[in-house]
Amino acid sequence: MALFASDTDESAITVNRLDPSDPLGCSIPRPFTLDDFEWPTAEHYYQAMKYPDRARFDHIRRANDVEQARKLGRGWLKRPRADWKSVRTIMLTRAIYTQARTHADFAAALLATGDQNIVETSQYDYFWGIGRDQRGQNQYGKVLQNVRAKLMAEATG
Repeated sequence: MALFASDTDESAITVNRLDPSDPLGCSIPRPFTLDDFEWPTAEHYYQAMKYPDRARFDHIRRANDVEQARKLGRGWLKRPRADWKSVRTIMLTRAIYTQARTHADFAAALLATGDQNIVETSQYDYFWGIGRDQRGQNQYGKVLQNVRAKLMAEATG
């Protein structure tokens, strides 16, 4: 077993989930409908799902851009829902999968990665990314790989 994420596969696809120019990121405006609401980005959905308070939920959903949605979602005065840590990966997976089913270009970009590992390269995020020392959990890469596997399974029938 490799000590660092980068030691496992030099051909891994690297992504930055918060880069609005990264085709596999969650900050690109790719509107989709989920839970009867229109979402401009997966990040808007993810941030809004943190809070059961409908006013805060709507405020985040209607944020003008990803940065505003992230800022509103990170508000320190409001605590996220009690089960947030156990459902946050599920919420982002739902958003990414729905975007892929809504936007053929996104699904194609994800499927084009084949069976390669996908690594979120954030130096500061040890949950979604690999972190500065590359020992992070890479949960965003895993979300993309899981959605890709589901899309492949659906394509083969």
